[in-house]
Amino acid sequence: MTPPAASSSTSAFLFGLRSAVSSVFILVLSGTYVGLGALAHDFHFSQWWLALSTVLIWAGPAQLILITALGTGGSPVEAAIAVSLSGIRLFPMVVTLLPLLRKKGSPLRNMLLPTHFTSVSMWIENMRLAPALPVERRVAFCNGLSSAYMAAACICGFVGFYLAAGLPPLLAGVLLFLTPMAFLISTARNATQMIDRIALALGLTIGPAITAAHIGLDLLWTGVISGTIAYGVHRLRKTSA
Repeated sequence: MTPPAASSSTSAFLFGLRSAVSSVFILVLSGTYVGLGALAHDFHFSQWWLALSTVLIWAGPAQLILITALGTGGSPVEAAIAVSLSGIRLFPMVVTLLPLLRKKGSPLRNMLLPTHFTSVSMWIENMRLAPALPVERRVAFCNGLSSAYMAAACICGFVGFYLAAGLPPLLAGVLLFLTPMAFLISTARNATQMIDRIALALGLTIGPAITAAHIGLDLLWTGVISGTIAYGVHRLRKTSA
């Protein structure tokens, strides 16, 4: 029997909406964007400015960089460079996600929306749920999932903006910290292979050391060093096996 989510593109899109609403990530996103809404209010950006930046940028950390950079007097060019550099972290997710979504022979234009929608929460849920669907339904599922996440983010940004007057700064900071913590927990849970566990352990060890040493591009160097060592160990184990 064909699963309901696989019967048509509309049903796959609706399945994506339901999957987003029932996932823990919608709670994480909601908390994050309540914090971002409060931050935007404190830096005198309008709620509509925040909603537009959510739709166009669609990355909580990048929006945090944009708000703080512009809010503290930075130039738009500096803010744009910083936001662009922060977006590099999503490139590996796009590279691994698109082959899962794209049907052989389908036009590249069908991948534009999923590429823009790519985020930590969307990537994790797609890698978990999309393989069970027929390949021709995965883009619709992805778009449904991401539309629900983005809608929740925009709504919660408004909520945070209007709650800003009574939201303590410490609570706003805690809410912004939800996304990286959720990503860490999900990554640890999905690290089933030795290479993944080695890279994760090295990243948790090397990352704080590089940050404490005040080396620029600490996240980039952490990924390069941890990933290279993990891959080297993986190759050695395969050679000796």
